[in-house]
Amino acid sequence: MTTGLATTAVVQPNLLYRKDFSSVISGGLTSLVGASGVWAGALGMFGSVHALQIGWLLPLSGVQLALDPLGGFFMTLTGAVAVAVGLYVIGYGRRGHLGRVPLALLPMFVAAMLLVTAAGSVTTFLLTWELMAVASLVLVLAGHTRAQVRSAALVHAVMTQLGFVAILVGLMVLSAAGGADRFADLHRIPQGASTAVFLLTLAGFGSKAGLVPLHAWLPRAHPEAPSPVSALMSAAMVNLGVYGICRFDLQLLGPGPRWWGLALMVVGGVSALYGVVEASVATDIKRLLAYSTTENLGLITLALGAATLFAASGASGPATIAATAAMLHLIAHAAFKSLGFLAAGSVLAATGLRDLDRLGGLARRMPATTTLFGVAALGACGLPLGAGFVSEWLLVQSLIHTAAGHSTVLALTTPLAVGAVALTTGLGVAAMVKAFGIGFLARPRSQEAAEAREAPGSMLAGMGIAAAFCLVLAVVPSVFAPALRRAVAALPAARTVESTGLGAVVRLPGLQGSIAPGVIAAGVGVAALTAAALTRWRRGRRPAPVTLPLWACGADDLTARMQYTATSFAEPLQRVFGDVLRPDTDIEVTHTPESRYLADKITYRSRIADAIEERCYTPVIQAVAAAAGLMRRAHTGSVHLYLAYGALGVLIVLVVAR
Repeated sequence: MTTGLATTAVVQPNLLYRKDFSSVISGGLTSLVGASGVWAGALGMFGSVHALQIGWLLPLSGVQLALDPLGGFFMTLTGAVAVAVGLYVIGYGRRGHLGRVPLALLPMFVAAMLLVTAAGSVTTFLLTWELMAVASLVLVLAGHTRAQVRSAALVHAVMTQLGFVAILVGLMVLSAAGGADRFADLHRIPQGASTAVFLLTLAGFGSKAGLVPLHAWLPRAHPEAPSPVSALMSAAMVNLGVYGICRFDLQLLGPGPRWWGLALMVVGGVSALYGVVEASVATDIKRLLAYSTTENLGLITLALGAATLFAASGASGPATIAATAAMLHLIAHAAFKSLGFLAAGSVLAATGLRDLDRLGGLARRMPATTTLFGVAALGACGLPLGAGFVSEWLLVQSLIHTAAGHSTVLALTTPLAVGAVALTTGLGVAAMVKAFGIGFLARPRSQEAAEAREAPGSMLAGMGIAAAFCLVLAVVPSVFAPALRRAVAALPAARTVESTGLGAVVRLPGLQGSIAPGVIAAGVGVAALTAAALTRWRRGRRPAPVTLPLWACGADDLTARMQYTATSFAEPLQRVFGDVLRPDTDIEVTHTPESRYLADKITYRSRIADAIEERCYTPVIQAVAAAAGLMRRAHTGSVHLYLAYGALGVLIVLVVAR
């Protein structure tokens, strides 16, 4: 049974540690660069604005760096993810799962992402953005000997460069309309230019954030990249797509008209729903997490769109709540998604498998990794005691507290948005229950899973940092209140109302509603301890247990074939969303030689490809290939013909100039 693009073993686990210290150096530098980013980002959020210009480094404009609260928020977030990943790389690299090129590039990749958030001019931003894109592409190509990796890298490169072209054109229009290159000097942009910049940058930054329909690179590149790289890309790099939308569309051009908010809400809602549907039927654990990234970035975009729409409609309180929800969910997603990919990397390193149908039984073989992945899965579910619960609760509250008197648009939009968030949360629970229950519990379904070994201490330490942030977000989100206030205040749509109070009790500014995550956690803890005590008391009062043989439908013992697989678990959802997923299924029945009415073997195959990729991208690729074939006929190798082409081109230019 196959579901998705890659569901078989992709690496062979190597338990022999390297004798060199390249992984220690790379992991240490990555963590050091990340820690520097946390420190510099904190200065940008809470200190004065710092600017640095290096005129000789780049012709004409030079390199201009500046730290402000918005850039400092994203820089701190990126640096924190890098610290955890750096510690993880020390053990992961020593087991031989990273080559020397990825080990050398990891610190540079983190530095490039940090520079993106520190760029103070259009030219510097474009330069650092391209450096980040090239570094991520080289890291994806770490396993270039496999065809799947080369295909994923090709899609990543094409989508990255197309997105860069859109960003380049959009920022050129912005700079020309504003008559300046520095962000601080860009003011009073004409309405027509603002609309063009918004549409172009939404496409370019949306591609980097993995928003539908420009998400095709994400479920391909994330599974094939080394797991530490996947964690950095999914928990840090995609956030910079949101940073671009916040910086240019919502801050420099903001707050923006109502249709901007509607556009962001539609793109975000569709991305969230499509991503979670694909995640709920995926059987590759890293592909599942990649689609979960599309889901969560969609929720963040929906929240930013709601803030823009509410501000333009005069609903200042809900606008501030929605903006706070977006920024808090950015932190939560960075924490639980980095933890999820790092835990999946530990499983991949121990078993060589990504296919959930062949895993299972890891709770006994890898108890620490199982617990840590459970923390990540709970955070991705959006349920109480999870890292994403408070942010999603704030988003829902912002949607349901908009008064009907504000506008008809809000009265029609907010119920649909609430339904989209609710459906996304429900399907997200199903996806994470499948990933955790099928992948880590029950009995092992393969020899590799049965022989798995726990990850070394440095890998567990890196995952432990991310898990600690998940727990803090779930219980005491007030720790992040100062940073959230500074980041939200940087957005014009949320400046008019004081930011949401994230104390022991989360209160809504100017509205009725509050929640106490710490009280919920304490209540769950007390209930669990009480249940454990009652169970122990009742067990002590019972007579001695009697051992009886296990009845398993006439069999002697339970086997791995008597339990759900990830494919069978997701089959009902596959039927419900069959029109969206378009699964390719095949059933082959082999009859016995004696009678055609008796089946000797039944083989079931199921493949679910990305429906949008097949319907939208495949025709475009075929058209480009056909056009390239026609162009090839014009290149005959004749020098005289090429000279004629050149002369014709010059003649056309002269006529146009005339």
